[in-house]
Amino acid sequence: MNAPSAGELVDRFLQHLVSERNASPQTVRAYSSDLARYLEWAERSGADPLGADPRILRRYLAELDRAKYARSTIARRLSAVRSLFAYLNREGTIAYDPASVVASPKLPARLPRLVPTDVLSALLDAPGTETPSDLRDRTILELLYATGARVSELASLDMGDVDLTVGQIRVTGKGDKQRILPLHREAVSRLGRYLNEGRSELHPSGTERAVFLNRAGTRLTDGGVRRMLRRHLDAVGAASGVTPHTFRHTFATHLLEAGADLRTVQDLLGHVALSTTQLYTHLGVQRLQRVHGDAHPRA
Repeated sequence: MNAPSAGELVDRFLQHLVSERNASPQTVRAYSSDLARYLEWAERSGADPLGADPRILRRYLAELDRAKYARSTIARRLSAVRSLFAYLNREGTIAYDPASVVASPKLPARLPRLVPTDVLSALLDAPGTETPSDLRDRTILELLYATGARVSELASLDMGDVDLTVGQIRVTGKGDKQRILPLHREAVSRLGRYLNEGRSELHPSGTERAVFLNRAGTRLTDGGVRRMLRRHLDAVGAASGVTPHTFRHTFATHLLEAGADLRTVQDLLGHVALSTTQLYTHLGVQRLQRVHGDAHPRA
């Protein structure tokens, strides 16, 4: 029996991401694309893509660097190859993992971008209350800021995930992990009004479970939420750069600045590693430094 080709082993790895690690379709597509680029490079340069010599990977990274790819792109592509080698090593397909001794390019620290306070206030009240779509948009924007949920988590929200009596929603995050997110009074009010007055007017079928619907009466997609946000950003005259994920950053930062403990914010965001959440503490330190610089007599 012939040994499987590199392409076949990549396919096995991608299937492993789906079946064993519950990776999202977006994650699988990203890995597939990055690994395909690596295999193309190996074929073009005459290198063994699964060879044990780490110099092969260093040559690949050097070519990406010469081609002026961003360091973040190079790091992402190496991460995909590193994950492939680690999987093949665990499975016993390769005896040695050459990627384990290849250093990732150093990336400059990038702090999360926040929604400016004046833009946030304008956005949350930008949609009116005259149409079902207005009620839906007001609710989504409020929930983005009220919960810090990912846009994909809100788009996948089903009717059975909502408990207005208690004031909470259940979202399904990365790896199909579920968590409960509390809602404050305004979020409960907006969500309740949308469900009572707006959702039925968007004409869902009897089997449609989605909370947020588009004009066809079917589930509003992630892309639909992003387009809705851009439309309201234009309406309030705000600069581009605010995304649904910016609301998530703003939610976390505002909680920490108000005294929330890091573990609680980690649970609310659904972060696996506390180090991911700790990034937001740097924003609070920066704010303290600005206040100190502005207020101290000898600053």
